[in-house]
Amino acid sequence: MDGLNREILRLAIPSIFANITVPLVGMVGLAVAGHLTGPGGVGAAAFIGGMSIGAMLFDLLYWNFGFLRAGTGGLTAQAFGRGDMRECGLIFARAFGIALAVAAVILLLQWPFIQLCFAFIKCSPEVKELASQYFYIRVWAAPATLSLMGFKGWFIGMQDSFSSMMCDVIVNVINIAASLVLALGLGDWAGMGFPGIALGTVIAQYCGLTYAIFTMTAKYRRRVFSALRREDVSEVFRGEQMRRFLAMNANIFVRSVCFIAIYIGFTVISASYGDLMLATGTIMMNLMLLFSYVTDGFAYAGEALTGRFIGEGSKTLTRRTVKWVFIWSMSLAAIFTLLYTVSGVPLLRMMTSDVEVIEACREFLPWLVVTPMVGCAAFTWDGIYLGATASRGVRNAMIVAALAFFGCYFLGYLWMDSADLTEVRRNATAIHLLMVGYFAHLLARTVLLTAQYRREVIRSNFPDLESLT
Repeated sequence: MDGLNREILRLAIPSIFANITVPLVGMVGLAVAGHLTGPGGVGAAAFIGGMSIGAMLFDLLYWNFGFLRAGTGGLTAQAFGRGDMRECGLIFARAFGIALAVAAVILLLQWPFIQLCFAFIKCSPEVKELASQYFYIRVWAAPATLSLMGFKGWFIGMQDSFSSMMCDVIVNVINIAASLVLALGLGDWAGMGFPGIALGTVIAQYCGLTYAIFTMTAKYRRRVFSALRREDVSEVFRGEQMRRFLAMNANIFVRSVCFIAIYIGFTVISASYGDLMLATGTIMMNLMLLFSYVTDGFAYAGEALTGRFIGEGSKTLTRRTVKWVFIWSMSLAAIFTLLYTVSGVPLLRMMTSDVEVIEACREFLPWLVVTPMVGCAAFTWDGIYLGATASRGVRNAMIVAALAFFGCYFLGYLWMDSADLTEVRRNATAIHLLMVGYFAHLLARTVLLTAQYRREVIRSNFPDLESLT
């Protein structure tokens, strides 16, 4: 195995390991919710729905600020490739300062935010009450959650996927353990029930932030931050590099809004067809996203190495990185296709013990099987483009992808509205239409990012060399 492939695996394997724990947190949270029962006939579907809507509210908040990770990683990787440790330090300071400012705004506006959201979200009163309860507890993790985005992006840009991995592992392992204990109890203590899931997340986020600060201080204080002078602090939020930071992140912000529109749209539309379809759609989406989190390990490797080699000015290594990252990620997609084929029903049973929910999900398992091969290229291209700071390309692709998602659903809805379907069949058909839209958005991203690759990644970063090859 050559040196480049060893570097890809060195960066990807810790990220894969860390990313596996990310969906596990959501799956464990749903599994805990799916095994809870409440007074007045509140069943598993309502608890799963409350968890889903509550988590969706945070997606609506946090995904808007995904640039704190994505933008920070690409810019840091290029500065690292140039050997500019001073700029690496300034990039982190910008991301960290913005994260704390945004968190303060979120905490101040939490009540009007949730009132505005529920003005548009249609769900049962039980689900609304549970989701609100979840939100008002978990929102206090905002400073830690947003700061960790900046830390993890910066670590990846510094070619240090181990530290990024440890942030995720610490957060997610503690989240799982704390949520289980706080929700279900331990020994003679009966636990807090549903609120314990949210409180476990808050505790875990601050534990992760503590680790990130300690690692930053111990590992990079002399290597990076000793290069900063006192007068450099005044340049953190001004100058050409700040303008570049904002321009790139504006594009990533638009990309994030499109992501939110798709995933939130999936949840909100599912909720409009009742608690059972909301629970079904939530479980299927979590299982489909399991693969995306794993293959993101190679996307992160592509981001770190593409940015580094562009910073070094090596077109050859940049193109070889793209080639081999795709070979590794497509191999992983083949393995997940087999996993989903043989383990679909056992995965459902891990998520809930509710027989009605499991039976409803069975109909949608074929969608799960085709997810890896359809989605792999889209997820991998994202990392490569972000490493190249080609934010305009990912922005344009996501705008078209969002249009593809909603276009497919609404065209299908018009057909469904005129068809003679029973209520049960109509509800199931609506989830199938959402699946069609979801896969249309993956295909749109793949096609457009592939078509733009030479212009957005190669020519824009190596204009003088392009005519020589």
